[in-house]
Amino acid sequence: MRKVKLCLTFMLAGLVLLSCNNKKSNSEEKKNETAVIEKREIWTKDQANKWYAEQPWLVGANYYPSTAVNQLEMWQEDTFDPKRIDQELGWAENLGMNVMRVYLHDLLHKQDAEGLYKRMDQFLEIADKHHIETLFVLFDSCWDPFPALGKQRAPKPFKHNSGWVQSPGQKVLQDSTQYPRLEKYVKETVAKFKDDKRILGWDVWNEPDNMTGPSYEKVEIKNKVDLVLPLLKNVFVWARESNPSQPLTSGVWVGDWSDEAKMKPMHKMQIEQSDVVSFHNYNTPQDFEKVIKQLQRYGKPLLCTEYMARPNGSTFEGFLPVARKYNVGMINWGFVDGKTQTKYAWDSWTKEYSSEPKLWFHEVLHTDGTPYIKAETDLIKKMTAEANKK
Repeated sequence: MRKVKLCLTFMLAGLVLLSCNNKKSNSEEKKNETAVIEKREIWTKDQANKWYAEQPWLVGANYYPSTAVNQLEMWQEDTFDPKRIDQELGWAENLGMNVMRVYLHDLLHKQDAEGLYKRMDQFLEIADKHHIETLFVLFDSCWDPFPALGKQRAPKPFKHNSGWVQSPGQKVLQDSTQYPRLEKYVKETVAKFKDDKRILGWDVWNEPDNMTGPSYEKVEIKNKVDLVLPLLKNVFVWARESNPSQPLTSGVWVGDWSDEAKMKPMHKMQIEQSDVVSFHNYNTPQDFEKVIKQLQRYGKPLLCTEYMARPNGSTFEGFLPVARKYNVGMINWGFVDGKTQTKYAWDSWTKEYSSEPKLWFHEVLHTDGTPYIKAETDLIKKMTAEANKK
């Protein structure tokens, strides 16, 4: 009987000890989880400006190889084209460009996450060889709301960005049961590359409140912005939970940002959640300067992540000197003429084109790498060389 009592005593002591250890372990796990979240808050002005002071004057383009009609064709295994990417980024390096903004897609992660990461690493290796940093874009609200994996359709003749697709697509956006998959995509992708010095930053969502204009407005859902707003807030949180060393941002693209009290909830949230402030401007140099002054009140570095639409007055010669004056990073839309056909204007969705426009809308180089306007490429070379001379 005494032996039984002793056994019971030891068993009870062991259970108490095990319980204490479990509590301690759970407590430590929670503490560690909290520490990770606490460790990566939104950057302060000082943190953001310290990071920016270590960068060169950032000048580059939104990049996809001329052989790809959209993000899926750029990255899928069958159509990934490292040879062409290497050639085109070599042309960019020759112009003094040092950054490329590059779109990913949630379906690529769903299809083959490890394959995607392998190709991302290959892209980063090529870009780094050419002294180019990469700003990755995770989601995008522009153009076709019905993306599909596999072989992508051919470009529609004479039409601007006729094959570009949204991420997430409309069906996923309306189905909250798929949001855990989006969370997995964000967290795993950012975590995989969170300390990669070849990555400039993460642009978490391109033009989140874009309703696609005449291109797809007949099939767009009316409550799209209402669905995107809370999801984008979550995307920022998910990305920060992966504790990236690089900044997060999402660019405001249309609206009046002169008075915070009058700003839309989407734009307020984008700027509040961003480590560095980014924006788009396809207007005149005067309007570009006005917007810079409006956004300077946040006291954080400014990146113009889309500009340059020649017929609109948004040009290299008009914008780059203003950007240099205010130390704004500059990433124009389009680089090499190819399957996206963005040398045609946005109005190609409502107006018939039967030949190449007299004045290209976007793009800097012909498909063979020769400049569309040599004076432009000479200016880019000159200004980047002066700004970034060692």
